[in-house]
Amino acid sequence: MKIEVLIDELQEIIDEAFTLPLSGGKTVVNTERIREIIDDMRSNLPIELKQAKSIAADRTNIINKSKSEAENIVQEAEDRSKTMIQQAEEKANNTIKQAEEKANEMVQQSEIVLRAQSKANDIIAQADKQASEIKGAANVYIDGLMKKADEDLSNNLAQLKKTRESLKNYQMSGGSKRPSARQKKNTQ
Repeated sequence: MKIEVLIDELQEIIDEAFTLPLSGGKTVVNTERIREIIDDMRSNLPIELKQAKSIAADRTNIINKSKSEAENIVQEAEDRSKTMIQQAEEKANNTIKQAEEKANEMVQQSEIVLRAQSKANDIIAQADKQASEIKGAANVYIDGLMKKADEDLSNNLAQLKKTRESLKNYQMSGGSKRPSARQKKNTQ
């Protein structure tokens, strides 16, 4: 039998108790039945405690899982950003190296020295621009991953708060949302 039902039974016994005349409000109750209910409550109490511990363990598991997921997302974002930046730098360095080699070749040709210098400068500028664009794209991508991680953490935190609120409401209502015996009597 659940604790809430037993408490309701105790309430009914008290509500239905016979008041002794001239006793200052003292009542006569079935003490044997009250003792039986208390014994039942004692035997059912460990079950209720196990359920509460299970809920607390679930909450801890949710928190740990959320932290682990967030750490994985952040690590993945960092790894991807490092790879993208490294690739961008390599590509920029290769482009600059190619531009320098081409510029050196052009300088060696005496009749087109001025055009070679101009073209080398254009290639270097274009390489710098490309490197900046690639780095900018990498930063936008990283920002998107961080935003998603932030949203996931916020959603997990909101779910955790709802679970905690439900647990508080459950505990405050004595573990039951059913009306008490007195509330039932008043509605009839």
